[in-house]
This record gives sequence, structure tokens and C-alpha cells, in this order.
Amino acid sequence: MVAKTLAGLLRPSRVAHAHCDLPCGVYDPAQARIEAQSVKAIQERYQNAEKTKSAAETLEDYRGRCVAIKEERANLVKEHLWILWTDYFKPEHLEKHPQLHELFWKATKEAGLAKKSVDPEQGQKLVDAIDGIAEIFWETKK
Repeated sequence: MVAKTLAGLLRPSRVAHAHCDLPCGVYDPAQARIEAQSVKAIQERYQNAEKTKSAAETLEDYRGRCVAIKEERANLVKEHLWILWTDYFKPEHLEKHPQLHELFWKATKEAGLAKKSVDPEQGQKLVDAIDGIAEIFWETKK
């Protein structure tokens, strides 16, 4: 009973989750791109599962793991893009690059499609969409 009371006292009353709302100032679209490349690579492995799975694993189990990991990585792409969009890019960037909203919309939609697709061509579209954002990002860093 004492342990429960102590645990209750030590439990935080509020839990916060954040990337860096301080802000830390460390932003890079490479984080999203790495996850997108992972999505594409997993889509390729899924397509070549007969050749890439281990002998100890069934084809169904291997493909199931591919899908689960791919979906996790696609969610990370969305998270990294959201951080860039909400924390890094400012109104002056949008004034100079009015296509930013459309680029982010397209990239996050591609990340959502990646969760549903095992086609590496779709994964490449995701990588390409992030590259469009990265081009503007690096221009703003000059």
C-alpha cells in the first residue's frame, strides 16, 4: 500500500511529447529522406521476399514484418515532415516559396500511400517529394 502511494506521488501529472519545441534549431529534411529510403527498400525486399527472407522464416511472416516496419517508417516520415513544416519554415519562407504548402501536402500524402503500398515505385515518389522540400530547405539555409 505504501508503494502504491509513493508511486502515485512520483507519477508526473502531465506528460509531454515533443521533437524540440525549445526550439533546438537542428532541422534537416535528411531525417525524413532516410525514413523514405527505408520505406522504398522495404518495398523492394517485400517484392523479392523469396530471395531475401531467411530460411528460418515463412514467406508470410517475412512479408508481414516488412509491412509492419514499412508502416512505422512511413509514420516517421510524416513526423519529420510535420516538424519541418511547423517548426522550421516561417511565413517569409512561404512568401518566397508559395509551393511549399503543396509540396508538404504531396509528401505527407505520399507517406500515407506508402503505408498502403508495397510498390517500390511509390516509395520513389515519396523520396522525390521529400527531395523537392529539401531543395527549398537548403536554399533557405544560405
